[in-house]
Amino acid sequence: MSDVAGVRRTSAPLEQLTAGKVLIIDDEAAIRESLQILLEEDDYEVVNAQDGEEGLGFLDAQSFDLVLLDFQLPDRNGLEILKDIRERDPEMAVIMITAYGTPENAVAAIQGGAANFIAKPWTNEKLQADVRAAIGRKRVQEENIQLKRQLKQRYNFENIIGKSDPMLRTFDLVAQVGPSRSTILLQGESGTGKELIAKAIHANSPRKDRPFVPVNTGSMPSDLLESTLFGHVKGAFTSAISSKKGLFEMADRGTIFLDEIGNMSMETQAKLLRVLQDKRFMHLGGVQEIQVDVRVIAATNSELRQAVKDGRFREDLYYRLNVITIELPPLRNRKEDIPLLAEHFLVKYCKENEKPQRKLGPDALRALMDYSWPGNVRELENAIERAVVLSAHPVITADLFPEDIVSRGDTLPLISSKPDASLFEIMEDCERRVITSMLERCGWNQTEAAERFHVPLSTLNQKIKRLSIEIKRRGQRD
Repeated sequence: MSDVAGVRRTSAPLEQLTAGKVLIIDDEAAIRESLQILLEEDDYEVVNAQDGEEGLGFLDAQSFDLVLLDFQLPDRNGLEILKDIRERDPEMAVIMITAYGTPENAVAAIQGGAANFIAKPWTNEKLQADVRAAIGRKRVQEENIQLKRQLKQRYNFENIIGKSDPMLRTFDLVAQVGPSRSTILLQGESGTGKELIAKAIHANSPRKDRPFVPVNTGSMPSDLLESTLFGHVKGAFTSAISSKKGLFEMADRGTIFLDEIGNMSMETQAKLLRVLQDKRFMHLGGVQEIQVDVRVIAATNSELRQAVKDGRFREDLYYRLNVITIELPPLRNRKEDIPLLAEHFLVKYCKENEKPQRKLGPDALRALMDYSWPGNVRELENAIERAVVLSAHPVITADLFPEDIVSRGDTLPLISSKPDASLFEIMEDCERRVITSMLERCGWNQTEAAERFHVPLSTLNQKIKRLSIEIKRRGQRD
Protein backbone atom coordinates (compact mmCIF):
# COMPACT_ATOMS: atom_id res chain seq x y z
CA MET A 1 0.00 0.00 0.00
CA SER A 2 1.05 3.57 -0.64
CA ASP A 3 -0.65 6.70 0.68
CA VAL A 4 0.33 9.51 -1.68
CA ALA A 5 -1.26 12.92 -1.10
CA GLY A 6 -3.82 11.34 1.21
CA VAL A 7 -5.42 9.19 -1.53
CA ARG A 8 -4.94 5.51 -0.84
CA ARG A 9 -4.12 3.14 -3.66
CA THR A 10 -4.01 -0.62 -3.75
CA SER A 11 -1.57 -2.92 -5.44
CA ALA A 12 -3.19 -6.13 -4.21
CA PRO A 13 -2.92 -9.21 -6.41
CA LEU A 14 -5.54 -9.61 -9.11
CA GLU A 15 -7.22 -12.52 -7.34
CA GLN A 16 -7.86 -10.28 -4.33
CA LEU A 17 -9.20 -7.51 -6.52
CA THR A 18 -11.63 -9.72 -8.45
CA ALA A 19 -12.98 -11.79 -5.51
CA GLY A 20 -16.09 -10.48 -3.80
CA LYS A 21 -19.26 -11.30 -1.93
CA VAL A 22 -22.34 -12.41 -3.89
CA LEU A 23 -25.95 -12.77 -2.77
CA ILE A 24 -28.07 -15.31 -4.68
CA ILE A 25 -31.86 -14.83 -4.47
CA ASP A 26 -33.63 -17.81 -6.06
CA ASP A 27 -36.43 -20.10 -4.87
CA GLU A 28 -34.93 -23.25 -6.42
CA ALA A 29 -32.44 -24.97 -4.11
CA ALA A 30 -30.73 -26.76 -7.01
CA ILE A 31 -30.14 -23.45 -8.81
CA ARG A 32 -28.72 -21.83 -5.67
CA GLU A 33 -26.41 -24.79 -5.08
CA SER A 34 -25.10 -24.90 -8.67
CA LEU A 35 -24.50 -21.13 -8.70
CA GLN A 36 -22.72 -21.28 -5.36
CA ILE A 37 -20.38 -24.05 -6.53
CA LEU A 38 -19.64 -22.15 -9.74
CA LEU A 39 -18.92 -18.86 -7.97
CA GLU A 40 -16.84 -20.42 -5.21
CA GLU A 41 -14.54 -21.77 -7.93
CA ASP A 42 -13.65 -18.09 -8.55
CA ASP A 43 -13.13 -17.46 -4.81
CA TYR A 44 -16.35 -15.53 -4.26
CA GLU A 45 -18.05 -15.64 -0.88
CA VAL A 46 -21.67 -16.67 -1.47
CA VAL A 47 -24.85 -16.13 0.60
CA ASN A 48 -28.17 -17.75 -0.43
CA ALA A 49 -31.74 -16.52 -0.02
CA GLN A 50 -34.85 -18.46 -1.08
CA ASP A 51 -37.17 -15.49 -1.60
CA GLY A 52 -37.15 -11.73 -1.98
CA GLU A 53 -37.79 -10.75 1.62
CA GLU A 54 -35.03 -13.01 2.93
CA GLY A 55 -32.67 -11.54 0.34
CA LEU A 56 -33.54 -7.95 1.32
CA GLY A 57 -32.93 -8.90 4.94
CA PHE A 58 -29.42 -10.08 4.08
CA LEU A 59 -28.80 -6.82 2.18
CA ASP A 60 -29.83 -4.81 5.23
CA ALA A 61 -27.45 -6.75 7.46
CA GLN A 62 -24.40 -7.33 5.24
CA SER A 63 -22.39 -5.75 2.45
CA PHE A 64 -22.34 -7.39 -1.00
CA ASP A 65 -20.59 -6.75 -4.31
CA LEU A 66 -23.28 -8.36 -6.48
CA VAL A 67 -26.78 -9.81 -6.35
CA LEU A 68 -27.89 -12.66 -8.63
CA LEU A 69 -31.66 -12.22 -8.67
CA ASP A 70 -34.32 -14.58 -10.04
CA PHE A 71 -37.00 -12.94 -12.17
CA GLN A 72 -39.86 -14.99 -10.67
CA LEU A 73 -39.95 -15.43 -6.88
CA PRO A 74 -42.67 -17.00 -4.73
CA ASP A 75 -43.34 -13.93 -2.59
CA ARG A 76 -42.73 -11.02 -4.98
CA ASN A 77 -41.80 -10.26 -8.57
CA GLY A 78 -38.07 -9.96 -9.19
CA LEU A 79 -38.47 -6.49 -10.72
CA GLU A 80 -40.07 -5.28 -7.47
CA ILE A 81 -37.15 -6.69 -5.50
CA LEU A 82 -34.76 -5.01 -7.96
CA LYS A 83 -36.45 -1.67 -7.27
CA ASP A 84 -36.09 -2.19 -3.50
CA ILE A 85 -32.41 -3.08 -3.95
CA ARG A 86 -31.76 0.07 -5.99
CA GLU A 87 -33.50 2.19 -3.34
CA ARG A 88 -31.25 0.69 -0.66
CA ASP A 89 -28.06 0.97 -2.69
CA PRO A 90 -28.19 2.73 -6.11
CA GLU A 91 -24.69 1.45 -6.92
CA MET A 92 -25.38 -2.24 -6.17
CA ALA A 93 -24.56 -4.52 -9.12
CA VAL A 94 -27.52 -6.81 -9.92
CA ILE A 95 -27.72 -9.56 -12.55
CA MET A 96 -31.18 -11.00 -13.18
CA ILE A 97 -31.52 -14.68 -14.05
CA THR A 98 -34.71 -16.18 -15.41
CA ALA A 99 -36.22 -19.03 -17.36
CA TYR A 100 -38.43 -16.43 -19.05
CA GLY A 101 -35.76 -14.92 -21.30
CA THR A 102 -37.96 -12.68 -23.43
CA PRO A 103 -36.71 -9.40 -24.91
CA GLU A 104 -39.42 -7.57 -22.96
CA ASN A 105 -38.18 -8.99 -19.66
CA ALA A 106 -34.58 -8.15 -20.54
CA VAL A 107 -35.48 -4.53 -21.37
CA ALA A 108 -37.51 -4.21 -18.15
CA ALA A 109 -34.59 -5.55 -16.08
CA ILE A 110 -32.01 -3.25 -17.67
CA GLN A 111 -34.28 -0.23 -17.40
CA GLY A 112 -34.82 -1.12 -13.74
CA GLY A 113 -31.09 -0.84 -13.14
CA ALA A 114 -29.84 -4.41 -13.60
CA ALA A 115 -26.26 -4.73 -14.80
CA ASN A 116 -27.17 -7.70 -17.01
CA PHE A 117 -29.90 -10.23 -17.81
CA ILE A 118 -29.14 -13.96 -18.18
CA ALA A 119 -31.55 -16.62 -19.38
CA LYS A 120 -31.67 -20.17 -17.95
CA PRO A 121 -29.98 -22.47 -18.75
CA TRP A 122 -26.82 -20.39 -18.70
CA THR A 123 -23.30 -21.01 -19.95
CA ASN A 124 -20.92 -21.23 -17.00
CA GLU A 125 -18.09 -19.32 -18.67
CA LYS A 126 -20.45 -16.55 -19.80
CA LEU A 127 -22.02 -16.20 -16.36
CA GLN A 128 -18.61 -16.08 -14.66
CA ALA A 129 -17.45 -13.41 -17.11
CA ASP A 130 -20.62 -11.35 -16.56
CA VAL A 131 -20.17 -11.55 -12.79
CA ARG A 132 -16.55 -10.39 -13.04
CA ALA A 133 -17.49 -7.53 -15.37
CA ALA A 134 -20.41 -6.36 -13.18
CA ILE A 135 -18.31 -6.37 -10.01
CA GLY A 136 -15.47 -4.64 -11.86
CA ARG A 137 -17.78 -1.84 -13.02
CA LYS A 138 -19.22 -1.44 -9.52
CA ARG A 139 -15.75 -1.11 -8.04
CA VAL A 140 -14.75 1.52 -10.59
CA GLN A 141 -17.89 3.48 -9.68
CA GLU A 142 -17.19 3.12 -5.97
CA GLU A 143 -13.55 4.09 -6.47
CA ASN A 144 -14.63 7.17 -8.43
CA ILE A 145 -17.04 8.23 -5.68
CA GLN A 146 -14.47 7.63 -2.95
CA LEU A 147 -11.73 9.38 -4.92
CA LYS A 148 -13.91 12.45 -5.47
CA ARG A 149 -14.81 12.47 -1.77
CA GLN A 150 -11.16 12.24 -0.72
CA LEU A 151 -10.07 14.93 -3.17
CA LYS A 152 -12.92 17.18 -2.08
CA GLN A 153 -12.15 16.69 1.63
CA ARG A 154 -8.40 17.18 1.29
CA TYR A 155 -8.07 19.59 -1.62
CA ASN A 156 -11.49 21.06 -2.47
CA PHE A 157 -11.03 19.77 -6.04
CA GLU A 158 -14.03 19.59 -8.36
CA ASN A 159 -14.36 17.35 -11.44
CA ILE A 160 -10.71 16.26 -11.39
CA ILE A 161 -10.27 12.51 -11.69
CA GLY A 162 -7.08 10.57 -11.18
CA LYS A 163 -5.40 7.99 -8.97
CA SER A 164 -2.17 7.52 -10.96
CA ASP A 165 1.17 8.53 -9.46
CA PRO A 166 1.62 11.51 -11.84
CA MET A 167 -1.81 12.90 -10.95
CA LEU A 168 -1.37 12.34 -7.21
CA ARG A 169 1.89 14.27 -7.34
CA THR A 170 0.07 17.04 -9.24
CA PHE A 171 -2.72 17.12 -6.64
CA ASP A 172 -0.22 17.39 -3.82
CA LEU A 173 1.65 20.23 -5.54
CA VAL A 174 -1.61 22.09 -6.22
CA ALA A 175 -2.54 21.80 -2.54
CA GLN A 176 0.87 23.20 -1.54
CA VAL A 177 0.84 26.21 -3.88
CA GLY A 178 -2.84 27.08 -3.52
CA PRO A 179 -2.56 29.16 -0.31
CA SER A 180 0.38 31.19 -1.63
CA ARG A 181 0.28 34.41 -3.64
CA SER A 182 2.82 33.15 -6.20
CA THR A 183 2.32 33.26 -9.95
CA ILE A 184 1.85 29.75 -11.37
CA LEU A 185 2.76 28.42 -14.81
CA LEU A 186 0.90 25.31 -15.98
CA GLN A 187 2.55 23.39 -18.81
CA GLY A 188 0.99 20.47 -20.64
CA GLU A 189 -0.41 19.27 -23.93
CA SER A 190 -3.81 20.45 -25.12
CA GLY A 191 -6.64 18.64 -23.40
CA THR A 192 -4.79 17.75 -20.18
CA GLY A 193 -7.07 19.84 -17.97
CA LYS A 194 -5.05 22.98 -17.32
CA GLU A 195 -8.11 25.13 -16.59
CA LEU A 196 -9.44 22.56 -14.10
CA ILE A 197 -6.12 22.62 -12.27
CA ALA A 198 -6.15 26.44 -12.31
CA LYS A 199 -9.63 26.40 -10.75
CA ALA A 200 -8.41 23.93 -8.11
CA ILE A 201 -5.51 26.25 -7.21
CA HIS A 202 -7.94 29.17 -6.90
CA ALA A 203 -10.37 27.10 -4.79
CA ASN A 204 -7.54 26.22 -2.39
CA SER A 205 -6.41 29.83 -1.99
CA PRO A 206 -7.53 32.67 0.29
CA ARG A 207 -9.05 34.20 -2.87
CA LYS A 208 -11.57 31.38 -3.32
CA ASP A 209 -14.54 33.67 -2.58
CA ARG A 210 -13.37 36.22 -5.15
CA PRO A 211 -13.67 35.95 -8.96
CA PHE A 212 -11.88 33.33 -11.06
CA VAL A 213 -11.59 34.87 -14.54
CA PRO A 214 -10.41 32.67 -17.43
CA VAL A 215 -9.30 34.08 -20.79
CA ASN A 216 -7.84 32.33 -23.82
CA THR A 217 -5.09 34.74 -24.78
CA GLY A 218 -4.16 32.77 -27.90
CA SER A 219 -7.54 33.06 -29.61
CA MET A 220 -7.80 36.87 -29.95
CA PRO A 221 -6.06 39.50 -32.08
CA SER A 222 -3.61 41.64 -30.13
CA ASP A 223 -5.74 44.82 -30.02
CA LEU A 224 -8.87 42.94 -28.90
CA LEU A 225 -6.90 41.03 -26.28
CA GLU A 226 -5.46 44.21 -24.77
CA SER A 227 -8.91 45.77 -24.63
CA THR A 228 -10.28 42.60 -23.06
CA LEU A 229 -7.53 42.40 -20.43
CA PHE A 230 -7.08 46.07 -19.57
CA GLY A 231 -10.32 47.73 -20.69
CA HIS A 232 -10.65 50.96 -22.69
CA VAL A 233 -12.07 54.46 -22.45
CA LYS A 234 -14.73 55.87 -24.72
CA GLY A 235 -13.27 56.86 -28.08
CA ALA A 236 -10.07 54.83 -27.67
CA PHE A 237 -10.81 53.30 -31.08
CA THR A 238 -13.56 53.51 -33.67
CA SER A 239 -15.99 51.05 -32.10
CA ALA A 240 -15.34 52.17 -28.48
CA ILE A 241 -18.68 53.94 -28.04
CA SER A 242 -18.44 53.66 -24.24
CA SER A 243 -15.84 52.93 -21.58
CA LYS A 244 -15.39 49.32 -20.53
CA LYS A 245 -13.62 47.62 -17.67
CA GLY A 246 -11.05 44.93 -18.45
CA LEU A 247 -10.73 41.44 -17.03
CA PHE A 248 -7.92 42.44 -14.67
CA GLU A 249 -10.29 44.85 -12.95
CA MET A 250 -13.00 42.21 -12.83
CA ALA A 251 -10.52 39.78 -11.25
CA ASP A 252 -9.40 42.23 -8.54
CA ARG A 253 -8.55 40.33 -5.31
CA GLY A 254 -9.20 37.12 -7.24
CA THR A 255 -7.42 35.04 -9.88
CA ILE A 256 -7.02 35.51 -13.62
CA PHE A 257 -6.22 32.47 -15.75
CA LEU A 258 -4.31 33.29 -18.94
CA ASP A 259 -4.54 30.24 -21.19
CA GLU A 260 -2.23 29.65 -24.20
CA ILE A 261 0.00 32.52 -23.13
CA GLY A 262 2.73 31.41 -25.52
CA ASN A 263 0.73 32.88 -28.41
CA MET A 264 0.55 36.40 -26.93
CA SER A 265 2.10 39.20 -29.00
CA MET A 266 5.32 40.85 -27.82
CA GLU A 267 3.51 44.20 -27.29
CA THR A 268 0.88 42.62 -25.05
CA GLN A 269 3.61 40.69 -23.23
CA ALA A 270 5.24 43.99 -22.28
CA LYS A 271 2.00 45.32 -20.78
CA LEU A 272 1.39 42.07 -18.92
CA LEU A 273 4.91 42.24 -17.48
CA ARG A 274 4.16 45.67 -16.00
CA VAL A 275 1.00 44.35 -14.33
CA LEU A 276 2.98 41.49 -12.80
CA GLN A 277 5.74 43.83 -11.59
CA ASP A 278 3.79 46.87 -10.43
CA LYS A 279 0.17 45.65 -10.12
CA ARG A 280 -0.76 48.68 -12.23
CA PHE A 281 -2.03 49.31 -15.77
CA MET A 282 -3.98 51.87 -17.81
CA HIS A 283 -7.09 51.52 -19.93
CA LEU A 284 -6.51 51.70 -23.68
CA GLY A 285 -6.69 55.37 -24.51
CA GLY A 286 -6.61 56.31 -20.82
CA VAL A 287 -4.10 58.28 -18.74
CA GLN A 288 -5.03 57.21 -15.22
CA GLU A 289 -3.25 54.28 -13.61
CA ILE A 290 -5.37 51.56 -12.07
CA GLN A 291 -4.04 49.37 -9.26
CA VAL A 292 -5.23 45.79 -8.82
CA ASP A 293 -4.47 42.81 -6.61
CA VAL A 294 -4.72 39.82 -8.94
CA ARG A 295 -3.08 36.42 -8.82
CA VAL A 296 -1.98 35.25 -12.28
CA ILE A 297 -2.07 31.62 -13.36
CA ALA A 298 -0.76 31.15 -16.89
CA ALA A 299 -0.89 28.07 -19.06
CA THR A 300 0.75 26.93 -22.28
CA ASN A 301 1.01 23.83 -24.44
CA SER A 302 4.27 25.08 -25.96
CA GLU A 303 7.82 25.15 -24.61
CA LEU A 304 8.26 28.73 -23.43
CA ARG A 305 11.99 28.30 -22.83
CA GLN A 306 12.44 27.53 -26.53
CA ALA A 307 10.17 30.46 -27.44
CA VAL A 308 12.50 32.72 -25.45
CA LYS A 309 15.52 31.41 -27.37
CA ASP A 310 13.65 31.96 -30.65
CA GLY A 311 12.83 35.57 -29.70
CA ARG A 312 9.06 34.91 -29.61
CA PHE A 313 8.62 35.35 -25.88
CA ARG A 314 10.13 37.91 -23.50
CA GLU A 315 12.74 36.44 -21.18
CA ASP A 316 11.85 38.78 -18.32
CA LEU A 317 8.16 37.82 -18.58
CA TYR A 318 9.08 34.13 -18.69
CA TYR A 319 10.93 34.39 -15.38
CA ARG A 320 8.07 36.38 -13.87
CA LEU A 321 5.62 33.63 -14.84
CA ASN A 322 7.91 30.73 -14.05
CA VAL A 323 7.90 31.17 -10.27
CA ILE A 324 6.26 27.77 -9.77
CA THR A 325 5.72 25.43 -12.72
CA ILE A 326 3.33 22.49 -12.69
CA GLU A 327 3.72 19.95 -15.49
CA LEU A 328 0.46 18.17 -16.34
CA PRO A 329 0.95 14.58 -17.52
CA PRO A 330 -0.53 13.48 -20.85
CA LEU A 331 -3.21 10.78 -20.68
CA ARG A 332 -0.93 8.21 -22.31
CA ASN A 333 1.29 8.43 -19.20
CA ARG A 334 -1.60 7.90 -16.77
CA LYS A 335 -3.60 5.13 -18.41
CA GLU A 336 -4.77 3.65 -15.12
CA ASP A 337 -6.97 6.77 -14.84
CA ILE A 338 -8.83 5.94 -18.09
CA PRO A 339 -11.52 3.65 -16.54
CA LEU A 340 -12.24 6.25 -13.84
CA LEU A 341 -12.45 9.08 -16.37
CA ALA A 342 -14.58 7.02 -18.75
CA GLU A 343 -17.03 6.14 -15.97
CA HIS A 344 -17.21 9.82 -14.93
CA PHE A 345 -18.02 10.90 -18.49
CA LEU A 346 -20.53 8.07 -18.96
CA VAL A 347 -22.50 9.28 -15.94
CA LYS A 348 -22.25 12.90 -17.08
CA TYR A 349 -23.44 12.40 -20.66
CA CYS A 350 -26.12 9.85 -19.88
CA LYS A 351 -27.66 12.44 -17.56
CA GLU A 352 -27.24 15.27 -20.07
CA ASN A 353 -28.85 13.23 -22.85
CA GLU A 354 -31.54 11.76 -20.56
CA LYS A 355 -30.49 8.20 -21.34
CA PRO A 356 -30.38 5.20 -18.99
CA GLN A 357 -26.92 4.65 -17.55
CA ARG A 358 -24.60 3.00 -20.08
CA LYS A 359 -21.74 0.60 -19.37
CA LEU A 360 -18.49 -0.03 -21.25
CA GLY A 361 -18.19 -3.45 -22.86
CA PRO A 362 -14.83 -5.29 -22.68
CA ASP A 363 -13.97 -4.44 -26.30
CA ALA A 364 -14.73 -0.76 -25.70
CA LEU A 365 -12.57 -0.57 -22.59
CA ARG A 366 -9.75 -2.41 -24.34
CA ALA A 367 -9.89 0.10 -27.23
CA LEU A 368 -9.71 3.01 -24.78
CA MET A 369 -6.77 1.47 -22.91
CA ASP A 370 -4.83 0.68 -26.10
CA TYR A 371 -5.21 4.09 -27.74
CA SER A 372 -2.44 6.72 -27.38
CA TRP A 373 -4.79 9.76 -26.84
CA PRO A 374 -3.03 12.62 -28.64
CA GLY A 375 -5.96 14.84 -27.62
CA ASN A 376 -5.70 13.70 -23.98
CA VAL A 377 -8.66 13.90 -21.58
CA ARG A 378 -10.65 16.21 -23.86
CA GLU A 379 -10.47 13.62 -26.66
CA LEU A 380 -11.57 10.87 -24.27
CA GLU A 381 -14.51 12.98 -23.12
CA ASN A 382 -15.58 13.63 -26.71
CA ALA A 383 -15.33 9.91 -27.53
CA ILE A 384 -17.52 8.96 -24.57
CA GLU A 385 -20.08 11.66 -25.37
CA ARG A 386 -20.28 10.44 -28.97
CA ALA A 387 -20.72 6.83 -27.88
CA VAL A 388 -23.49 7.73 -25.44
CA VAL A 389 -25.39 9.77 -28.03
CA LEU A 390 -25.13 7.02 -30.67
CA SER A 391 -25.83 4.11 -28.33
CA ALA A 392 -29.11 2.23 -28.59
CA HIS A 393 -28.25 -0.47 -26.04
CA PRO A 394 -27.08 -0.48 -22.41
CA VAL A 395 -23.55 -1.68 -23.25
CA ILE A 396 -21.16 0.65 -25.11
CA THR A 397 -19.21 -1.23 -27.80
CA ALA A 398 -15.98 -0.19 -29.50
CA ASP A 399 -17.66 0.46 -32.86
CA LEU A 400 -19.34 3.54 -31.33
CA PHE A 401 -15.97 5.28 -30.95
CA PRO A 402 -14.33 7.34 -33.72
CA GLU A 403 -12.44 5.23 -36.24
CA ASP A 404 -9.04 6.53 -35.10
CA ILE A 405 -9.53 5.08 -31.62
CA VAL A 406 -10.44 1.64 -32.90
CA SER A 407 -8.00 1.43 -35.81
CA ARG A 408 -5.04 2.99 -34.00
CA GLY A 409 -5.46 1.09 -30.76
CA ASP A 410 -2.54 -1.13 -31.72
CA THR A 411 0.40 0.87 -30.43
CA LEU A 412 1.32 -2.04 -28.15
CA PRO A 413 1.00 -5.80 -28.73
CA LEU A 414 -2.21 -7.23 -27.32
CA ILE A 415 -1.35 -9.65 -24.52
CA SER A 416 -4.84 -10.70 -23.46
CA SER A 417 -7.47 -11.09 -26.14
CA LYS A 418 -9.97 -13.00 -23.99
CA PRO A 419 -13.45 -11.81 -24.94
CA ASP A 420 -14.62 -12.22 -21.33
CA ALA A 421 -11.71 -10.40 -19.71
CA SER A 422 -12.69 -8.42 -16.62
CA LEU A 423 -12.00 -4.72 -16.21
CA PHE A 424 -9.12 -5.45 -13.85
CA GLU A 425 -7.60 -8.02 -16.23
CA ILE A 426 -7.71 -5.46 -19.05
CA MET A 427 -6.13 -2.79 -16.85
CA GLU A 428 -3.41 -5.16 -15.70
CA ASP A 429 -2.70 -6.27 -19.28
CA CYS A 430 -2.38 -2.65 -20.36
CA GLU A 431 -0.05 -1.80 -17.49
CA ARG A 432 2.10 -4.84 -18.28
CA ARG A 433 2.34 -3.87 -21.96
CA VAL A 434 3.24 -0.25 -21.20
CA ILE A 435 5.97 -1.18 -18.72
CA THR A 436 7.38 -3.93 -20.94
CA SER A 437 7.47 -1.61 -23.95
CA MET A 438 9.31 1.08 -21.95
CA LEU A 439 11.82 -1.45 -20.61
CA GLU A 440 12.51 -2.64 -24.15
CA ARG A 441 13.10 0.97 -25.31
CA CYS A 442 15.48 1.48 -22.38
CA GLY A 443 17.43 -1.71 -23.10
CA TRP A 444 15.93 -3.28 -19.94
CA ASN A 445 17.59 -0.63 -17.78
CA GLN A 446 15.11 -0.31 -14.91
CA THR A 447 16.62 2.89 -13.53
CA GLU A 448 16.26 4.66 -16.88
CA ALA A 449 12.71 3.34 -17.29
CA ALA A 450 11.75 4.61 -13.83
CA GLU A 451 13.15 8.05 -14.69
CA ARG A 452 11.14 8.16 -17.93
CA PHE A 453 7.99 7.15 -16.05
CA HIS A 454 8.78 9.79 -13.38
CA VAL A 455 8.35 7.22 -10.59
CA PRO A 456 10.77 5.95 -7.92
CA LEU A 457 12.76 2.87 -8.90
CA SER A 458 11.21 0.98 -5.97
CA THR A 459 7.71 1.66 -7.34
CA LEU A 460 8.66 0.34 -10.78
CA ASN A 461 10.29 -2.75 -9.27
CA GLN A 462 7.14 -3.49 -7.25
CA LYS A 463 5.02 -3.26 -10.40
CA ILE A 464 7.44 -5.50 -12.34
CA LYS A 465 7.23 -8.11 -9.59
CA ARG A 466 3.43 -7.89 -9.26
CA LEU A 467 2.91 -8.17 -13.02
CA SER A 468 5.43 -11.05 -13.35
CA ILE A 469 7.43 -9.20 -16.02
CA GLU A 470 10.56 -11.11 -16.96
CA ILE A 471 13.59 -8.80 -16.99
CA LYS A 472 16.00 -9.56 -19.84
CA ARG A 473 19.70 -8.89 -19.85
CA ARG A 474 21.10 -6.40 -22.33
CA GLY A 475 21.51 -8.07 -25.70
CA GLN A 476 19.25 -10.99 -24.79
CA ARG A 477 16.91 -11.98 -27.60
CA ASP A 478 13.49 -13.61 -27.53
